[in-house]
Amino acid sequence: NNGPLSAEEVALKLISSLGREIYHLARIMPNLATILGPRMSDLRHEQACVNPQERLQYLLCQFVEVISISFAAPVTLFLDDLQWA
Repeated sequence: NNGPLSAEEVALKLISSLGREIYHLARIMPNLATILGPRMSDLRHEQACVNPQERLQYLLCQFVEVISISFAAPVTLFLDDLQWA
């Protein structure tokens, strides 16, 4: 299959790469939670973290890597912090 990946395929690739840690990204990315769908309840993960900022940075880098290798087209990432302005 050389066509675009389905949302299901993307979800499986992300879960395969990030494991239960993807839960933390889905909490701040509502569309990711939608893509993961009912799996979110299985991924619930509340492990304490010494440095949550470093964990989030690592997870975002992993997320971008998985997305960028999953599609043949360039990936554009928009970071919107307008609500904080």
